[in-house]
Amino acid sequence: MHSPNEASSTRAGGNITLPRAHVIAVIVCWLFVVFDGYDLIVYGNVISSLQDEWGISSSTAGTLGSLAFVGMMIGAVLAGRLSDGIGRKNAVIGCVVVLSVFTALCAAAPGPVIFGLLRLIAGIGLGGLVPTSNALAAELVPDKWRAAVATMMMSGVPIGGSIAALVGIPVIPNWGWRPMFAFALIPLVVLVPLAIKVLPKHAAARTHPDRSEGGFKELLGSRFRTISIMFAAVTVVTLLAWYGLGTWLPKLMQGEGTDLGSALTFSLALNLGAVAGSFVTAWGGVRWGSVPTSIIAALIAGVALLALLLDPPVAAVYLIFVLAGVGTHGTQALIIAAVASYYPDHLRGTALGWALGVGRIGAVAAPQIGGWLLAAGLGANSNFVLFGISALISSLLLTVVWKKFPARHDSLRPIPTP
Repeated sequence: MHSPNEASSTRAGGNITLPRAHVIAVIVCWLFVVFDGYDLIVYGNVISSLQDEWGISSSTAGTLGSLAFVGMMIGAVLAGRLSDGIGRKNAVIGCVVVLSVFTALCAAAPGPVIFGLLRLIAGIGLGGLVPTSNALAAELVPDKWRAAVATMMMSGVPIGGSIAALVGIPVIPNWGWRPMFAFALIPLVVLVPLAIKVLPKHAAARTHPDRSEGGFKELLGSRFRTISIMFAAVTVVTLLAWYGLGTWLPKLMQGEGTDLGSALTFSLALNLGAVAGSFVTAWGGVRWGSVPTSIIAALIAGVALLALLLDPPVAAVYLIFVLAGVGTHGTQALIIAAVASYYPDHLRGTALGWALGVGRIGAVAAPQIGGWLLAAGLGANSNFVLFGISALISSLLLTVVWKKFPARHDSLRPIPTP
């Protein structure tokens, strides 16, 4: 008989008892990732409104979109290392406070310069939240569940993006773009007090026979250097495809002649596909392994996006964006699952921060390159080619990882020392 403070599950080989407090803590971390996803996607939903109000070009709009990702790159690297040093709870809550406050301040921005500065600072919290939340959640669940929990955690990003699209359909036409950023106060008011109460101060310590000094010195040392670089590189191209679509899709579809409401439904299809992809790829990752499943997911996304060049009917376009969401976001979730399972506990936060931080180069580049392509008059298809090829490159790089570093089961085996 289990105590009322415990929730239990069964796996092959015996029973796993998971304290209910850990379940609640993981759910709170997931809710933070939902709001992270909202903030990631909300900018793409308001680009047209910002251009109309401030008279900015597509190139400038791309620069504003990239500033948040610059902040995310900084935040992911710093917060991942910080969480290994000061504890996951402090790092998670700190990231949420920065994200909420500076995103909400965007609602009062008088012009593009202040808006861009606020998005840059908010991006630091935005970028730090995913690696710290994932590192905390990974330490609260048994090893066998880590791949599934990592992909479940990342489902929060497209769920938040779906909420941004659903909220934007009635809000933006009636009240403008500013309320879309004011909603960022919700996690500050509701979830931060809850997190202070329920998140553990220190995750359960796990021993590791090869524990050393940790940090970037160990991450990029002889033992982990090659795979760390590979994970960072594949994250660059995957995030270029995912965040490029998240930033520009409504604008691209408006450029093809759809109104704002219809353009936001395409964004909704992308994000709902990503939600589905989080769970489909979680199942696939457990069954076939995180890396093999991610190869197929990225391939599906790349082929689907390039199929847009064939000028398919509207129904097929919706399906393509669903598949693109499944593939791009599902791939990134699986990469995070592989990283979370690959490194020892004392290095996990740093490794996640490294992969997501360096990977943000793709997220930074995506809005800017997309804006340049539109400003050059190359149309929506140029963006779809860029994002589709990025997904195919992701599939190719993951194939290299799979062949060079084969997995034992659902996670990569410990890397051999050269």
